[in-house]
Amino acid sequence: MASLQPVCPASSSHLVLSIEEELAKDPKITVPERYVRVGQDPPILETPIPIPTINMKQLVSLETKDLEKRKLHECCKEWGLFQLVNHGVSSSLLEKLNDEIEGFFKLPLAEKMKYKIRPGDVQGYGTVIRSDNQRLDWGDRILAMQLFGYLGELLEMEMGEMEELFEDGMQSVRMTYYPPCPQPEMVVGLTPHSDAAGITILHQVNGVEGFQIKKDGVWIPVNFLPNAFVVNIGDILEILSNGLYNSIEHRANVNSEKERISIAMFFNPKFEAEFGPASSMLNPNNPPLFRRVGMEKYVKDFFSRSLNGRTYLDYMRIKNGEANSAN
Repeated sequence: MASLQPVCPASSSHLVLSIEEELAKDPKITVPERYVRVGQDPPILETPIPIPTINMKQLVSLETKDLEKRKLHECCKEWGLFQLVNHGVSSSLLEKLNDEIEGFFKLPLAEKMKYKIRPGDVQGYGTVIRSDNQRLDWGDRILAMQLFGYLGELLEMEMGEMEELFEDGMQSVRMTYYPPCPQPEMVVGLTPHSDAAGITILHQVNGVEGFQIKKDGVWIPVNFLPNAFVVNIGDILEILSNGLYNSIEHRANVNSEKERISIAMFFNPKFEAEFGPASSMLNPNNPPLFRRVGMEKYVKDFFSRSLNGRTYLDYMRIKNGEANSAN
């Protein structure tokens, strides 16, 4: 197995390992109570509908970029996510990445425990590795910065304003292993939530579906196209767009027979940045809906709260009579 190489100094990384790995070995074990889904969910759409697709080659082509940018704009408003194809990351590199991640999860528990560990607080039925100081070198940052550039243009922000906010920004990776579950209808793989990030790039490692988005009151399964990434808009982009773009609520479900492995890359502004609704989005008829906040405070406030739907985005909304600042 290739090594997971750290590229940044200091910061925290932690590995959450729990009894769900033992469940994977013995499917007769009853699902622990802390993983059992409570309450009634909205219905799941039985027939999946196609998720919008954005073609990176067409975004950079002089002949097709205007049309593809309009598609991108509509995707961000109506869906809050899209499948990105022809993104420039080679299939051979993705295969190498997949082998590395699958290899990690096949290691004995003692080997995994060599990573820094923070027990507990698993937000779903799965084993999670989160890392703030590791980066998998598969063109992720270049790709993300290209997308931020186009999104800045679509929001009519000042030249380079979006890139300046996210250049050298905080980046993190979350690799998640969902073991086969004997009672998949009883559990949630990952708690429904929206991402607090700018954008998230999601890669499904072993081809097992389970990612769902909440749209128009129902859960919609997302069927990944071969070698495609799913890119979803996070809370920060909804704030920057003053509510024009949609930070989509999503979750992950588990499979009764097969394990599911995914990797998500999160892209955020630099730690010393301050952000709020972009000035290009504001006018007398469209006042700011969200507070301005320093990234440091934004992060601290986020980690002080539970992962739960879009509650953190709601927390960022300006209430009646409140000043446009969270500092």
